[in-house]
Amino acid sequence: MTNLSPAAQAVLDAAADVYWDWSDMSPASSSIIAAAALRAVASQFDRPNRSDAHTLWNEGFQHAQRIYRAELLNIADELETQ
Repeated sequence: MTNLSPAAQAVLDAAADVYWDWSDMSPASSSIIAAAALRAVASQFDRPNRSDAHTLWNEGFQHAQRIYRAELLNIADELETQ
């Protein structure tokens, strides 16, 4: 098996962590696994920005990251309520 990037490994680990539902001793639903994977992807937007430049472009980029992160978390919330 090839080595995964840290981001890809985080998604795989998140899915594996919730795969088993210990409350009823069975595999978790696909919506719970998908929600965990989405949360792992959203966490990638929490990483610090690589540029310290305070430019209009950089501010717009950071704003877009916040929007995408929020949307991913909203989808994960919706999946978890299934």
